[in-house]
Amino acid sequence: MRKTILFLACLFAPLAQAADQPPIPPSVSDDTTAQPEVTITHEAAQTVEEYRANGKLYMIKITPKHGLPYYLVDDRGDGKFSRHEGLDSGLRVPRWTLFSF
Repeated sequence: MRKTILFLACLFAPLAQAADQPPIPPSVSDDTTAQPEVTITHEAAQTVEEYRANGKLYMIKITPKHGLPYYLVDDRGDGKFSRHEGLDSGLRVPRWTLFSF
């Protein structure tokens, strides 16, 4: 039973890691294996993370000192950023119970 749990944990670990990184929009990079370049700037009231692909800025994550982080995302690649409270697309994957104890 422990081997099964370990196998399932190893199977789903890359999915959990991939969910932490924001997707690079196709308008910025054609390479699907590209990793974003992140520049982190700490200011007195907030932390700013700038995400770039091929030198082009496509997303900014702003984390205020007190409050929830929000994102400025360039969806179209035209340099105009729109505010998003989260990167959740709303897609819910079905879940089934495989084992119960």
